[in-house]
Amino acid sequence: MPAYFVTGTDTDAGKTLVTTGLLALARRRGLSTLGLKPIASGCERTADGLRNADALALQAQCAPAQPYAAINPFAFAPAIAPHLAARRAGVALGLDDLVDPLRPMLALARGLTLVEGAGGWRVPLNEDEDLAGLAGRLGLPVILVVGLKLGCLNHARLTAEAIVADGQPLAGWVGNLLDPAFASDRELYRDNLATLTHRLPSPCLGVVPRLAARSPRALAEATADHLVLPDVD
Repeated sequence: MPAYFVTGTDTDAGKTLVTTGLLALARRRGLSTLGLKPIASGCERTADGLRNADALALQAQCAPAQPYAAINPFAFAPAIAPHLAARRAGVALGLDDLVDPLRPMLALARGLTLVEGAGGWRVPLNEDEDLAGLAGRLGLPVILVVGLKLGCLNHARLTAEAIVADGQPLAGWVGNLLDPAFASDRELYRDNLATLTHRLPSPCLGVVPRLAARSPRALAEATADHLVLPDVD
């Protein structure tokens, strides 16, 4: 069962956009899919409990369908760093707490499983552990989402170096255009992408342009048009 951990160069780099796009692409190929968001902050209170928009987008791409609690076992209301959100809720979280509900989900026979992190690679989980340790505990190769904007070359290289230094395989990277002005000079934009391709130690799985605002499902389908699957295409 191919399974990957999805991280980003920063918060809002586009992890959910790329994760749902890859799952949508896998579904096009007739593969079963599973998207997991083990911890999420910035959740809304609903009649069914706390719900996170990113986790709901992942849930919509799961085939067969899965209950929300299986997708996002730890949900917190404040839109702040997960370890701080958990502390405010009076919850002490460690890697073992995340691994326990994830292992049976990863044991499901799915054509593609993606576990989306929170924030960037070094986001803390508690005073001693980072969320990055989850990829190591689960033995998952990493897909890096690079938010394409001024400064992305440094952010991408530092993150890739940290992933490799932690002993995790980097399966590929995806560029996601955050700042349209960054692509206004087409030659310079191509040069930045060429630098990333040359410097990052893994293949590029696609570059996602700015897409028109749509429903999460339609946005996932539009993103899929710009991606390839790791180790498949």
